[in-house]
Amino acid sequence: MEIVHAQREVRSAYLGGFIGQLVSAALWAGSGALAVWGTRRAAILFLVLGGVLIYPLTRIGLRLIGRPSKLSAENPLSSLGAQVAFVLPLSLPVVGAATLERLEWFYPTFMVVLGAHYLPFVFLYGMRMFAVLAGVLWTLGILLGTHLVFGFSLGAWLTAVVLLLFAFVGRAVVLREERSPSPGSELPQPATRP
Repeated sequence: MEIVHAQREVRSAYLGGFIGQLVSAALWAGSGALAVWGTRRAAILFLVLGGVLIYPLTRIGLRLIGRPSKLSAENPLSSLGAQVAFVLPLSLPVVGAATLERLEWFYPTFMVVLGAHYLPFVFLYGMRMFAVLAGVLWTLGILLGTHLVFGFSLGAWLTAVVLLLFAFVGRAVVLREERSPSPGSELPQPATRP
């Protein structure tokens, strides 16, 4: 399978990251709500531990909307997808170290790490929008961590909104692509035996 077809399958199967980003946005919003109406500790634990549920909830969501929840065996990008999934959890010690230094850096540092996590999605999905998403999250995280102090929970709320917006952008791109595929962009069909 050619890379362009593999990327198209990733985009189509995961609807441009729509469900995964909806789940992530809900997680960040829930953490923000706990930061405002609960405790900072509960907010942090909710985001960190809840992150374990993103992948299974995404797969369930994809099945519910009639999308495949995994790629074809021929797709060479499936292993990249698995590797990308581990970038964020393996970066959590950086978030933890920053938080131990200054509690208010939890969300900004997490935003920077999340932005970096989205960079490989540019190649995985073949969608430049993920570079923009990465840049927005990274920039907001840096600004909140260095200049703008508007309360502990602001980073959670901003991230939830950004993820929600980009979820719908990715979905729109894929649905438009599926309605009017360009010549030569069709996925190869498996060979059938006579």
